[in-house]
Amino acid sequence: MKASEIRELTVEELQDKLKALKEELFNLRFQLAINQLDNPMRIKAVKKDIARVLTVIREQQLENSKNA
Repeated sequence: MKASEIRELTVEELQDKLKALKEELFNLRFQLAINQLDNPMRIKAVKKDIARVLTVIREQQLENSKNA
């Protein structure tokens, strides 16, 4: 998912997306532990998506506090 796509989402949607990504990361790590993971590079991609979502959330928080 691109950062530009993430910036278009609302705060609630970002929170939902973050929760879903964390669940996916948990499931991927579980599959890795039991040797059933097909694509180990997916873990890296999900971690980057989580970081992107957290970055956009923080940017929005700073913007809101700056405007207030």
